[in-house]
Amino acid sequence: MATPLSHTSPSSLRTVAVVGLGTMGTGITEVLTRGGHEVVGIDISEATAAKAVTALETSTARAVVRGRLTEQERADVLARFSVSTDLRDAADVDLVIEVAPESYEIKHQIFRALDEIVRPETILATGTNALSVTRLAADSARPERVLGLHFFNPAPAMKLVEVVSSVLTAPQAVAAVTDLAVGLGKEPVAVGDRPGFVADGLLFGYLNQAAAMYEAKYASREDIDAAMRLGCGLPMGPLALLDLIGIDTARTVLEAMYAESNDRLHAPAPVLKQLSEAGLTGRKSGRGFYSYEAPGSATVVADALTPLAGAAETPGRAVRSVGVAGSGTMASGIAEVFAKAGYEVVLAARSEEKAQVAKARIGKSLARSVDKGRLTAEAAAQTLDRITAAGSYDAFADVDLAVEAVAEDLEIKQQLFATLDKVCKPGAVLATTTSSLPVVACARATSRPEDVIGMHFFNPAPAMKLVEVVRTVLTADDVHSTVREVCVRIKKHAVDCGDRAGFIVNALLFPYLNNAIKMVQEHYASLDDIDAAMKLGGGYPMGPFELLDVVGLDVSLAIEQVLHREFRDPGLAPAPLLEHLVAAGCLGRKTGRGFREYARR
Repeated sequence: MATPLSHTSPSSLRTVAVVGLGTMGTGITEVLTRGGHEVVGIDISEATAAKAVTALETSTARAVVRGRLTEQERADVLARFSVSTDLRDAADVDLVIEVAPESYEIKHQIFRALDEIVRPETILATGTNALSVTRLAADSARPERVLGLHFFNPAPAMKLVEVVSSVLTAPQAVAAVTDLAVGLGKEPVAVGDRPGFVADGLLFGYLNQAAAMYEAKYASREDIDAAMRLGCGLPMGPLALLDLIGIDTARTVLEAMYAESNDRLHAPAPVLKQLSEAGLTGRKSGRGFYSYEAPGSATVVADALTPLAGAAETPGRAVRSVGVAGSGTMASGIAEVFAKAGYEVVLAARSEEKAQVAKARIGKSLARSVDKGRLTAEAAAQTLDRITAAGSYDAFADVDLAVEAVAEDLEIKQQLFATLDKVCKPGAVLATTTSSLPVVACARATSRPEDVIGMHFFNPAPAMKLVEVVRTVLTADDVHSTVREVCVRIKKHAVDCGDRAGFIVNALLFPYLNNAIKMVQEHYASLDDIDAAMKLGGGYPMGPFELLDVVGLDVSLAIEQVLHREFRDPGLAPAPLLEHLVAAGCLGRKTGRGFREYARR
């Protein structure tokens, strides 16, 4: 007979057993003991249990040195922790947190054993991020007391805790562990039971696509990782993160997600299986996508795939003057970047007036840099003097590099490239800043497609360090070298990729954003919880809905549509909710309403 939960309260969860003392279990014990809880750590291995004690001694000693704990507080923390190899030592605890390997068989054995050991009112929590909490609960004699409590690694540092309910979980149990998490200084997010929950559900699809992108030899591992760090502000690139998580662990999570969703985006990339089965599981084995100094080391060492510094390239063409076509924010930002680097710049638009407005925008940007102490007034004046505003593209007659930054419309870009073909001198490099359109289609609008390349800057161009350099099958080697050399001079990090929709960043970013929209559409989690989960659990500078509203829902939808047309994957079809908001004119911050409402300025 089920036991009522009326007496369960936050204060009743004073004693906790943590079953499984690997990295995550050890981190959770530190959080709990430092939060004032009595903890028994249980592991089948005496050596692992002893290692957990040593780890807590080391981390608390470090905290004393840093002034975060006193010696007495450290002694109290250590006194609250004991270890065991016998599950029966969990008999009198208020809460059990299981953090055993991601195997139904192992977890099932633990839960069935605990059913016979713990008190009727004890709450049983699983730390799984890939397996069904409902299935574990259904196998238990007390399904109403089983839930998920998913901490993130490293547990002492990461604020997010996902509290996972099954259809069987009693609300009082959820309330009790939620209050416990708050008391530990964590930010709990309530989610339902599906593989990956919120944070990993979104994160692992993105990681999987990055692995597939690398496997297809579309871009190097270094360029994929640099693109996502610099283009999205992420703390780590996806392939380095897979190595940190463990490639075998990632494959397990993705298998569980795919079993439920049948979404090809979750079908593990074959390279994950190949690496796992070869024992190349990432940092823990000393080799995964990258090679490491030793198993467990974070220090990357050169291997056969590491690009050779100063490798001989075809010499580039001389670039002294640059033409920038367009009058919007991106065009003026790019012109500012080139002028700051010492290039003579012609900023041309469809009218003299539009060009002067764009130049004035650059003047205001430079003035802000002067006010913030990033630039001297003299340097700002010299930069602005290098920019000539023109009302006709005929002013590009003598430039060595022409960069278009006009509307993201293929017909408009093709017309512009046909014009540049006529006005630019032979040998001038012609570059497009398109983020989603085929570069080769712009190239074919000219009589010199070998001179055309993609040079995708990110907004705001003066601040963002990344440039995606996009070669078509027709781009000449010296044109590619020219743009790489120019990127060095303008102090941008260039990454190479081929001419396909989304290039690196958008091809990985927008399916992730689309999946976040689907979560809301399916009423799985709220906007606020998803944004919080990705910022706190994934280290993202902005949550997906904050980012969508900044980018613009119309722009986001257009990119989703391009990706869907290019790759023909049903999982990339834009979420209907996004289409409905765009149709309603709710485009994000620029209209005052997108996924959220904004105050009108």
